[in-house]
Amino acid sequence: MNYRAVATCLFGLEKVVEFELKRLGIDVISVSDGRVSFEGTKTDIARANINCSTAERILIVLDEFDASDFDSLFDKTGEVVWGDIISEKDSFPVKGYSINSTLTSVPACQRIIKKSIAERLKRDLGVRSLPENGRRKIAIRFSIVSDRVTLMVDTSGEGLHKRGYRPNIYGAPIKETLAAGISDFARIGQNSTVTDPFCGTGTLIIESALRANRIAPGLNRHFAAESYPFIGKGAFDFARKEARENIVRNSKFTAVGTDIDPKAIEHARFNAKAAKVDEFVKFEVMDARKYIPSKDMIVVTNPPYGEKLMDPVSSGKLIGEFCENFFKYDFKGLYLISGQPDFEDIAGKKAKRRRKLYNGMIVCQLYMYF
Repeated sequence: MNYRAVATCLFGLEKVVEFELKRLGIDVISVSDGRVSFEGTKTDIARANINCSTAERILIVLDEFDASDFDSLFDKTGEVVWGDIISEKDSFPVKGYSINSTLTSVPACQRIIKKSIAERLKRDLGVRSLPENGRRKIAIRFSIVSDRVTLMVDTSGEGLHKRGYRPNIYGAPIKETLAAGISDFARIGQNSTVTDPFCGTGTLIIESALRANRIAPGLNRHFAAESYPFIGKGAFDFARKEARENIVRNSKFTAVGTDIDPKAIEHARFNAKAAKVDEFVKFEVMDARKYIPSKDMIVVTNPPYGEKLMDPVSSGKLIGEFCENFFKYDFKGLYLISGQPDFEDIAGKKAKRRRKLYNGMIVCQLYMYF
């Protein structure tokens, strides 16, 4: 059986997600803001969850319809055969959003959809009540955009950015999926030499190592759909076996992360070991303003830009001093993400290319020098 599915992602990473899905042999249907639609088998659903380094979630589309009032929303939601998806004791939380639609109240939409699912389930299962006291949770997601409703089931569980190697948050780390996207733009491969002079807890370095060695980011975590009867653990076991066979065994990739904060370096070393890439990377305490690149080095970095760490003036001064020193030397590539709107003026050098990305809710640019 083929499913229609959606891989959601941060704005700006859509093409990267599309490439990742196609590389897995999955048929992509369309690409739009923050989502890539595709068709595939249950094994493809498992492959996408385990292997996609830049997607946020993998959702199976159950139905799409127009609804501009609560009666329509209730009636059309009830046309889905929910008994094929949810059992009597399953919990089924409903979450979603509404944009440019008549139905503006998200909590009200949640209640209507939940009630409609419950009523249809009672009919499908031939029961009078739904205790929702089982251990299994099947999360239902909805989007309402310009009165167009999409009902979906979440197959990922926790967001795909949660790889499992970063249990403790320290400082202001970049999101794993965004870091993976930056390493993709930098075209990092198994022969690359990579460094991050503002490495923090090491996310950019670790994601670069995972990419270079073709280590699937979801190999060591659980996914919600492993317990779903219509997907199941077998599909994920098969996809994990494929992913393990795809790991590069003779990689020449090396990476160094440096940061002025010894505590951050301590966390980075722990995270790299947890991600099982510590043999390829090392971390050292160093002031980025004294960093000297080499001709064969790709630099990927996320310096402070006055949002969570430092203030805009102090971060601007730091970036200016870093760039003044850095651009004296030859290097293979610099891929630097910043929310500083006047970054190029501060750096004193125009980028060869720029890419608009979002670091959480912060609008940023990925400045590319090569």
